[in-house]
Amino acid sequence: MGFVAWLFVLVLAGLLVGGMARLALPGKDPMSLGQTMLIGIAGTLIGGTVTYLIFGAAPGLPVSVLFAMLLVYLVRRSRGGSLSDPGRPPSRYR
Repeated sequence: MGFVAWLFVLVLAGLLVGGMARLALPGKDPMSLGQTMLIGIAGTLIGGTVTYLIFGAAPGLPVSVLFAMLLVYLVRRSRGGSLSDPGRPPSRYR
């Protein structure tokens, strides 16, 4: 598989995992498509590393979504929100 095909698969996997993580938590998240993709990719990488270190195996989709959900929750907390309230997005103009 070429590099461009690998990047395309990475983007699609990030969108899938990030979208599922955002849907799993209640409330509307003010995230862009790019942020959703990055959350999904980061959740997959963190979940894969933790799963490999503990079990010595590659993670599945549920583990990736679980870690992406954790990241979405941490983003909400950084905005002053909670589990069901996404909080306010940071203002661009201050």
